[in-house]
Amino acid sequence: MNPTELHNKIVALAKANPPSARVPYAFEKRIMARLAVPLPADSLVLWGRALWRAAAPCVGLMLALAILAAALPREADPAENLSQDLENTVFFAVNQPGD
Repeated sequence: MNPTELHNKIVALAKANPPSARVPYAFEKRIMARLAVPLPADSLVLWGRALWRAAAPCVGLMLALAILAAALPREADPAENLSQDLENTVFFAVNQPGD
């Protein structure tokens, strides 16, 4: 439908139906005043937006660190060294000389 024709039809309908007396006084002004007031900020929406914006840099950092870890030279048996380091850390307090 042609926008000009639609506009003319809507204006004709509005003219054919005058405003009712049931509409409260200054109703339009109150509605327009409420539309001008900004909505209060929702903290969950703000956090959600910030977290979504931070997701891409986090993925990029993860990929960069994964590539770096794959490129670094490896030791002969890293599992053996890791288990020894873990055991030393866990039993550090037990192996201390008595105080």
